[in-house]
Amino acid sequence: MASTVINLSLLEDAVAGQYAAIRSITRLQPAGGAGDKVFPPTYVKEGRSTTKYAVENRKIDGREVMTVLLDSVPSQANRMEEALLDGWRRGELNVFPLIEVDFSEYEDLADLDRLTSLQTPHRIADALLRDSVDHDGVPFRQTDYGRAFSESRTNHATGMFRTCPTALIFGCWDSTGPKGGLGSKFQRCVVSEIVGYDVVFGVKTASRIDPTGIERKAGTVYESKSDPNEWTTIIAEAAVDAKGNPKLFSRKGAGDKGTPAVINHGNIPPSIDAEAGGVTIDHAIQTTVLSLPGLRRLRFQTDVKGQRLDDSARPAAELAARTALAALALAAIVYLRENDYDLRSRALLVPTEPLVFQFVGRDGLVEEYTLDREGAVALLREAARKAEAAGMGWTPGPLSLKPSPKLARLIQVSRSTVAGAE
Repeated sequence: MASTVINLSLLEDAVAGQYAAIRSITRLQPAGGAGDKVFPPTYVKEGRSTTKYAVENRKIDGREVMTVLLDSVPSQANRMEEALLDGWRRGELNVFPLIEVDFSEYEDLADLDRLTSLQTPHRIADALLRDSVDHDGVPFRQTDYGRAFSESRTNHATGMFRTCPTALIFGCWDSTGPKGGLGSKFQRCVVSEIVGYDVVFGVKTASRIDPTGIERKAGTVYESKSDPNEWTTIIAEAAVDAKGNPKLFSRKGAGDKGTPAVINHGNIPPSIDAEAGGVTIDHAIQTTVLSLPGLRRLRFQTDVKGQRLDDSARPAAELAARTALAALALAAIVYLRENDYDLRSRALLVPTEPLVFQFVGRDGLVEEYTLDREGAVALLREAARKAEAAGMGWTPGPLSLKPSPKLARLIQVSRSTVAGAE
């Protein structure tokens, strides 16, 4: 069993070139025990597929094994970002910068609270940040931070490092800015997925018995002439169409027009769903890999103040910045583990072994180490301090923005439209 804890010196050696990757491979079982059914994410069927799940055969120990995707790489990245945000807000990991959009100024949008670059779909490149402004009303892209991000590239990554370092480990494509699809791309340095092995497909049953006994043929439901969002069964109270006929009540995503089902009443006959009926698996594996060549590919020509790094200072500054990013990635992995594996309804998994990090050498040899929550916090803080000493320090705390008036109005109009459609 691994017993050596990851420390900063070891991580620096790994990032400097002694190792090719840091990985974690964790075996999981359904929380209900062996044989309990789990429900993978569903996707639109294509071609002749007989299931809504992402299934494929993989070679395991020389044999083909049917596998199913339980949590994808993008989904795992989002979960790691959520875990980092939890730790950041608790004051444990608040040594790295993030960007937030504060909606509290708008009473009808206050439920959005503060959306951060760890929550927006395209991270720092998301349109929500692009269409927000600082407290002087300057659009984000026109601020110093926004320009630094827009000018960042793989070989000139300091602007991204000081503004949104998490985008350097989870990946980012600046497709929403002035350059469109030609904007900078940063590949993922950390990837993770959860896959179930030896899959047996199941079926799902569904039914609804209306306790009031309302039947499908109980009567016709019309749109009320007093309010298009209300219904009536009385023809005299119904709205009429251009031909003078009473309008059948309808609701997006509900049952057939004019039936009790459209207003959520009545029985639903028992049915069987074989396309998304869950699966049983022998076990699941979470595979997480941190690419050290991916980190080494990032170049830093200037320090965080914009001063060009000379040839004597640059190697140490680049190593310190890359090591800080590696420590941030390890913290994300550890905190994700601490958040457990409740992937979705009826998809709770539990690990059957402790978290172990494997340092994979360039020759394929593997060395095992451990890292817990407290160790991850200490490692990140120490790496951040060393980066600061090398001129690559982070400014803790959020860069606070607020939605521009046009963005706020767009959200308000969209909500009003959706409410009306319902």
